[in-house]
Amino acid sequence: MSKKIGILGSGIVAKTLSMGFAKHGYEVKLGTRSPEKLADWQREEAQQVNIGTFDEAASFGEIIVLAVKGTAAKSAIDLAKADNLKNKVVIDATNPIADEQPEEGVLKFFTDQNYSLMEELQKEQPHTKFVKAFSSVGSALMVNPNLDSKPTMFIAGNDDEAKQIVSEIIDQFGWETADMGKAQAARAIEPLCMLWCIPGFRDNQWSHAFKLLK
Repeated sequence: MSKKIGILGSGIVAKTLSMGFAKHGYEVKLGTRSPEKLADWQREEAQQVNIGTFDEAASFGEIIVLAVKGTAAKSAIDLAKADNLKNKVVIDATNPIADEQPEEGVLKFFTDQNYSLMEELQKEQPHTKFVKAFSSVGSALMVNPNLDSKPTMFIAGNDDEAKQIVSEIIDQFGWETADMGKAQAARAIEPLCMLWCIPGFRDNQWSHAFKLLK
């Protein structure tokens, strides 16, 4: 498996996954619109993470992680440049959360239930191997969570080899993988973000994860 990871994003999810990959021995380059804004974070917490632009991170990484707000996903892909993503695995951690307040703890999406954000991205970048993952849990639990049992990470994507690569990463990060199938399955995975957030918004309880029992 490749050890060169390009992270697209500079928020808490991007930072958490960057540190997680670095912890597990990967070379990491995080891409952001304003690299200078992350200078303090890099110096104080993330010396092992390189910082650059979206274009530089996408060019560097042999595996890419898309970790931006859903509303910024397409622009991040554009800034990363399609040629830098061609034939690469892109772990899609985004959710199509609308810029509106939750209603009774339930987030609002800018997509409908019959089409997912990842499907839109896959349609626009047909030569990129998108795999939905890390979208149904908060950042604090993404890397080697300390829970009573190993939680389940639901994934989806059209390329089986890409999903196997992502599954190996998920295993390193302390999760078990449940492959839900092709990109259309992201229609069911993305709304898990809504369900995961309800206890947080209602009761300030953010320390849970999903598990698929068989």
